[in-house]
Amino acid sequence: MKKEYWYVIIAYIVMQLSSLIGIPIVAFIGAAMGKSLKEMETLSIPYWLVISFSLTLVIVLLLLRKERRTETDLRDASSPASSAAWAFAGVFLALFAQSIAASIENMIGIEMGSENTQEIIKLIEMFPVIILVSSIIGPILEEIVFRKIIFGSLHKKMNFFFSALISSVIFALAHMEPEHVILYSAMGFTFAFLYVKTKRIIVPIIAHVTMNTMVVLLQSVFREDIERMIKEAEKIQSFIGGF
Repeated sequence: MKKEYWYVIIAYIVMQLSSLIGIPIVAFIGAAMGKSLKEMETLSIPYWLVISFSLTLVIVLLLLRKERRTETDLRDASSPASSAAWAFAGVFLALFAQSIAASIENMIGIEMGSENTQEIIKLIEMFPVIILVSSIIGPILEEIVFRKIIFGSLHKKMNFFFSALISSVIFALAHMEPEHVILYSAMGFTFAFLYVKTKRIIVPIIAHVTMNTMVVLLQSVFREDIERMIKEAEKIQSFIGGF
């Protein structure tokens, strides 16, 4: 593996662990500037998430800048039009894979719903700027780390199934919800497939960003509308059932 790739992985791991130090520092700085400590205990989390993810993305892009400039052999890569089509189709492939995985988890007794996702939704409702992290910066970093670097490096030494399996399980465990390893692995397989199919990392990035954005919008912005529609549908069903 290239040394730049190792630096990227280290930067990503440091980012994941940085909240242990970063959040208290932000809280201290805010308190020193006149904010109440209680207020900063709430504000420091979203502030640090935006700061740490944004800074890490900049570092990662800088580490990979030479590779982007010298990567000229794109003969096997899909055309821009084909890549756009696969990115669009990839959203539905990921959602389909996610639904199948959720059904499997439900059948083996795992409760549906992700605590990680719910926590993010709560943060977004309080601080909408977190959408930048959950829907854009986060997916970009994950695709670079788990698909381009980890999966890409493994795929040079083994077939698609095993390289996708290993990288997808690592991707799942990184979300700190081991009970949903099937769910996250299914998405990892889908994004790995898109990367191999098109030879362009931008394709799974677009699919991942779009899917995360859709989930956020459905569970936060349009949640009340969806709940109202469900209740109205239930009333209609009850009314029809009364005949």
